[in-house]
Amino acid sequence: MPSAKDIKELRARTGAGILDCKKALTECDENLDKAVDWLRAKGLAAAAKRAGRIASEGVVGSYIHAGGKIGVLVEVNCETDFVARTDQFKALVKEIGMQIAAHTPEYVAVDDLPSSVVDRERAVQRARVLEEGKPEAVADRIVEGRLKKYFQEVCLLEQPYFREDKKTVKDLLAESIAAMGENIKIRRFTCFVLGEGLEKRQDDFAAEVAAQTARQ
Repeated sequence: MPSAKDIKELRARTGAGILDCKKALTECDENLDKAVDWLRAKGLAAAAKRAGRIASEGVVGSYIHAGGKIGVLVEVNCETDFVARTDQFKALVKEIGMQIAAHTPEYVAVDDLPSSVVDRERAVQRARVLEEGKPEAVADRIVEGRLKKYFQEVCLLEQPYFREDKKTVKDLLAESIAAMGENIKIRRFTCFVLGEGLEKRQDDFAAEVAAQTARQ
């Protein structure tokens, strides 16, 4: 079984996804140099090199779910209009739309979170840890672990891919970059939930309160 240290080093050297790095090390008897060559042969190591390229083409895709109850608009960029028109790229955009509908993230990436949001969440989690009676010596480590879980909930790229939960959306994107040969970026998205934010009718509200009371 490849160690986390070797997987991390291989990922740093190639930019390939975590699962691809793990598979490469397994296939190559945990030899890092051979694993690098294995990833290059598969085209996965090239994804990191493409990450800096300008991606200004692409499409705005839509996905409607649950009989019109949930709707997603997402902009996914690539380098050329040729790739943007391919069925492979359109399928990727649809998958991303389905991911957003299923897990309703709030941001694309961790870097998109305002520092004030991260600081507030860190403070909340630290207060929880201390309230639980955890020792000060391990409090910070527990807080960082809970922050990571929070990022997986609110950041699209950090979320487990809904079809394969051992893979993140970031890994899916890296695989797509390798397969299509262009830099691909998820720029922005909007998720609409029917009736969200609207005041409920009084009888609907009363029924909801009664239902929640009955469950207690």
